[in-house]
Amino acid sequence: MGRLVHLAAAIAVAVFLPVGWEIRALRELHAWPLEEAGPFSAPDPKAATAVTQTVSSYDLLLRWNGDVLWAPATASTDPVTKFGDEARSVFGPIPDGVCTGPNSRPVGLEVDGNAVRLEPNSSKAGAPLEFAHRDVEGRLVKWTTVVDRCDKPSLAGDVTFCAMNSRVGRITRNHVQWLFLCRKSSESLEIEADSYWTETDPRFSRYSAIGFNDVTGEIAFLDGRKDRSVFDWRDRFPPPGGTSYGDAAGRRAAEELYDGSAKVDCVLCHDNKKPTVIDPHMQQARVGYFESRHDPRAVFSMGNFLPGRVSRQDLPFRVIGSGYAAVHAGTLLDARSFLIDGHPCSDCHSLTTLESGRRFAADATGKTPVIASATVMQNAALFAQKVALGLVQNHRTEWASASGAGRISPWMTPEHGGNLWKGVRALNDEEWLRLSQCAWGPGGSECGYRPLFTQCPPPGGGSDTFVPADFSADVRSDPVAASGSQKILRISWKYLNGYGYVPARDDVRFNVAFATTDVPLDRGPPAQQEYPTIDEAKGMGFVAAAGGVGRSGSATLLEDASFVGHKKWTDPAPSNVARLYSVDVPAACGKRYLFRIVPKRFCFDNSDIRFSEAEYLLYKDIDCGR
Repeated sequence: MGRLVHLAAAIAVAVFLPVGWEIRALRELHAWPLEEAGPFSAPDPKAATAVTQTVSSYDLLLRWNGDVLWAPATASTDPVTKFGDEARSVFGPIPDGVCTGPNSRPVGLEVDGNAVRLEPNSSKAGAPLEFAHRDVEGRLVKWTTVVDRCDKPSLAGDVTFCAMNSRVGRITRNHVQWLFLCRKSSESLEIEADSYWTETDPRFSRYSAIGFNDVTGEIAFLDGRKDRSVFDWRDRFPPPGGTSYGDAAGRRAAEELYDGSAKVDCVLCHDNKKPTVIDPHMQQARVGYFESRHDPRAVFSMGNFLPGRVSRQDLPFRVIGSGYAAVHAGTLLDARSFLIDGHPCSDCHSLTTLESGRRFAADATGKTPVIASATVMQNAALFAQKVALGLVQNHRTEWASASGAGRISPWMTPEHGGNLWKGVRALNDEEWLRLSQCAWGPGGSECGYRPLFTQCPPPGGGSDTFVPADFSADVRSDPVAASGSQKILRISWKYLNGYGYVPARDDVRFNVAFATTDVPLDRGPPAQQEYPTIDEAKGMGFVAAAGGVGRSGSATLLEDASFVGHKKWTDPAPSNVARLYSVDVPAACGKRYLFRIVPKRFCFDNSDIRFSEAEYLLYKDIDCGR
């Protein structure tokens, strides 16, 4: 049971009667300044509700509070739409996918240190499409009819090694960025002198997107459907779940666009606590050039379009998407990051037991994966990885290799990172064995293994410092009650879901459990055990009576309360100030009402829901006179 911090306070007398209350909490609010849109009063429908013998307390609770008792991302069971609602609840509105315009870049192709374009060769009859090779000054070096090798072949696997003219779009909103990839590829994984590969042909074969919050490390992967081989980048691609719960047309269109099976295990490669995989194929100016950013060939790169990010081992990193998490639970659970103390590669990198440690590290350093005393299963996995790396190397130009004139591969060195001009000091066999052992799992304590994917933080816990505050209670009479003694007890508080600084974040709700006793003669404060238990507030054994209202042990429970006015399956208006929350319960004279209020985060991963570890306890006595 959590520690209790008592906040001594008093509230105004309700109606004409003395009322006692108490609130206990763990922490103070750390957020933007609190503001309130305006004064509130009991909604007319509540005030006008006639309480008769035929209306149960559950019916009243649902009638008064039902509009705000709902869990996020529960409007649809379609896997695409549900994923979109989950992602929107974490990242805020998702922009349409775009791969053209000022916020986009083409992914070029380089051969022997020259840029390559596919264009008509006017020096030949009929001006056939051929590959024009030009130097950094734009001068034509040569024409070729084929390109079977390039300086920076893709490491992704199952895509064309030396593809050209894929496009990347990027949209940033506060701390959230969305990357959109319109990737050209072919069944043969080879490039041909076909108009499909030209810069102006809008056709591409694979659409995907990545959402990432650089504060929370939350990442989400979107993949276009796999039974569709042709897309057009002139189109705008609607986000999964549409623009909102109410966007019926957008939701239907997205269901036709995206792969709801989460077939591709994206985290295998996107394992470096970044939204992008940094390698020479993506044309980064800081990677894969002899003189880094100062190399004349850096004009072929995308420069700073894809920003750098230091991927420290201790940074948070979590995949959003309950469907994805269910399909790839084994990968998410078993993945480890490692950091070898004193190793030359550990000064700059936190590698993982996924592809950053297995494939990217091997390619970057020009080494072959190895495990000492490998088992039969490990040998099979090593063989598959060696085949994949061999295919990449077979598509790399001699110019780019360590033995060629370019010397851009190995493209990462232990002493100087991407600054290859300082020279290459390759890892020795002992250093590589230590790294490879850690990457493939059998390494020992020197690997400093940690779980790669970090836990979903509960509200107010871990890296989330935003907590509810300003709890209050207000008693008012129901003017139509027959006896004149029926009361409405309103419990209110304020809360800003500011984790990750997403103004429209919507992944936190509150459970409100309450119990009643007679007001004691001494009117002393209640003992801890008189409040609903934490299990009752969490809904352990919850039996729903109506909607989100029901019985939980010996307490009455209202589940999943959102803020005032946030009706079921509507998207919240953005806010950087704490919102007002309240629930109303029918109250009777001579009774004490004891509340336990528990914030909870919908994690949209294998951890499902995380409840706050803080305790928020409140009581109120209803004394109708003596």
